[in-house]
Amino acid sequence: MPTEKFEDLRLAKELLRAVEDMGFEEMTPIQARAIPLILEGKDIIGQAQTGTGKTLAFGLPILESIHPKTKKIQAIILCPTRELAIQVAEELKTALKFKRDVVILAVYGGQPIDRQIRILKSGVHIIIGTPGRTIDHINRGTLKLDTVKTVVLDEADEMLNMGFIDDVETILKSTPKERQTLLFSATMPKPILDLTRKYQKDPEYVRVVHKQLTVPNVEQYYFEVKESVKLDALCRLIDMYGLKSSLVFCNMKRRVDEVVMHLEARGYPALGLHGDMTQPQRTQAMGIFKRNASEILVATDVAARGIDVENIEAVFNYDIPQDEEYYVHRIGRTARAGKKGLAFTFVVGREIYKLRDIESYASTKITRRSIPTLTDVEEVKTTVILEKIKNIIDKGNIERYVQIVEPLLSEDYTTLDIAAALLKINMDEESKEYPQLKEYQQERQKEENRYHDRRKQKKKTSRTFTGKKRY
Repeated sequence: MPTEKFEDLRLAKELLRAVEDMGFEEMTPIQARAIPLILEGKDIIGQAQTGTGKTLAFGLPILESIHPKTKKIQAIILCPTRELAIQVAEELKTALKFKRDVVILAVYGGQPIDRQIRILKSGVHIIIGTPGRTIDHINRGTLKLDTVKTVVLDEADEMLNMGFIDDVETILKSTPKERQTLLFSATMPKPILDLTRKYQKDPEYVRVVHKQLTVPNVEQYYFEVKESVKLDALCRLIDMYGLKSSLVFCNMKRRVDEVVMHLEARGYPALGLHGDMTQPQRTQAMGIFKRNASEILVATDVAARGIDVENIEAVFNYDIPQDEEYYVHRIGRTARAGKKGLAFTFVVGREIYKLRDIESYASTKITRRSIPTLTDVEEVKTTVILEKIKNIIDKGNIERYVQIVEPLLSEDYTTLDIAAALLKINMDEESKEYPQLKEYQQERQKEENRYHDRRKQKKKTSRTFTGKKRY
């Protein structure tokens, strides 16, 4: 049975430390099945979608196999597009955070080739390239692949669709026959299968099939945000929808602790749940959340397994999930027992591509929304209060309260003044419950004060120049 924990793999401590620093608690299905086989030196046919963690599935074994003192190309990873080549390079460099003696170079079109040639001459261990630019370097004699031990064809079906298969074969022929060949593809059309038969030796077939989306009662929205405003966005959405039971997912244990700390500092009752907590601590946290004694539970994917709470109103993807299947597991925590639910996903920069992959495989539409402003939050709360007032008036039985308020009319207060004052009292109470409303009201009051100060200054200036001619 494949291992699920990275620490159980035969990897250098620097790589394991980097993976832990990246916040991964366990391997994705493709990683759990492929990494041990690749470490054994086997050829692999991996069928998996983008966003399943396959970059680390082939990347970690490659990084483990590199001999840093040998300044020659030992692995080449072919990608169909420059965007994917850059993404793969960045992810592998992140995995090398504590092992800086391995040199990676991405070669693709649109970047000055002279710079790439200069780095190649200085010595490179791993090449990540598009077929066109890789062929260009081979033809120029600036890229020699006779020392390559591992070849990766990433998104092979896309390279087929883009007409790169001939280039791929040319590149494969430039590498030694005694090599490890790893092929990853979302689909397996006949030309790809022909390629595997021609260039791989007894490959192991690793296929990961996603579960289908089965949560039709969940309204799904995403927000394009900067990393620094995620917390504000989270708080405003909780306030905007008046949520009393929310589940917030983070990718890292450290992030869970940070989010809980900041939420509590802002006055939001929150609890954390992650792998570093003891079982009694997890049980206690879950018990508190189930009793609605805490409105927000912040958790990692692994720690959230087994959560069975029927009244969760909304799920927040504070971090976009590493594996598309995790998205399904996450949002399936709401809309239980026939109820409706909400799913909000925060997307930073190029993570929008991961979101598109989720939409594609799950055959779902995730609608873009703007982060509510503080004005929006107050307006929603005001509307709720006014609706309550109308319902109370319609139901009647308010004569006793009329008698209490009526004496104020004889003191020159209008009914409108009295209603506005009572509404203000109610809104002030709301501000205590929803800290951001108070923050907004304070900022608005400051702005009103500045406005009145400017008007006073303008009138004063106007009086000073009265009667003087302007030229």
